[in-house]
Amino acid sequence: MSMLPREYYLNPDVLFLSRDLIGKYLMTKIGPTVTGGMITETEAYRAPNDRASHAYNNRRTKRTETMFQEGGICYVYKCYGIHSLFNIVTNGEDFPHAILIRAIQPKIGIEEMLKRRHKTEVSSGLASGPGTLTQALGITTAHNELPLTGPTIWLEDRNVKIENIKTGPRIGVEYAQEDALLPWRFFL
Repeated sequence: MSMLPREYYLNPDVLFLSRDLIGKYLMTKIGPTVTGGMITETEAYRAPNDRASHAYNNRRTKRTETMFQEGGICYVYKCYGIHSLFNIVTNGEDFPHAILIRAIQPKIGIEEMLKRRHKTEVSSGLASGPGTLTQALGITTAHNELPLTGPTIWLEDRNVKIENIKTGPRIGVEYAQEDALLPWRFFL
């Protein structure tokens, strides 16, 4: 197993990276416990032309400014004022590409994940949505702009070989018209 280097995230092909992240491990050390799991679902966002992206048409706001930074950092924002959603910024500076991590298969620190989720037993829903994933891993908007090279949040390549990755349209972006139909969601 090895931590993904910062250079990995600089790849200009956000669709390649979104697919390639399936099978990688998303890890956190928030407090004394390490938690993490295998990424099983992602969504790619490729501004400035992608209407589903927060940075569509190069929209620069306090929230989206993170997306314009050099790849290899966290983009964490609140959705509906309730859920923190975790994204990976990719590409070079001023190319606002990001990948939403939608789900992981919990593998490490499951007891801590259960506490964070107020659950008593492991179920398929422990970290199977972008809001539950961040809750299980302890990720909040306080982690926005953190580097993905540790010690708080990092990704690992554990040489898991994944075949038959499925694609489909992204979820919850119907407002993006024809861009909502793009097969930029990757999942097992």
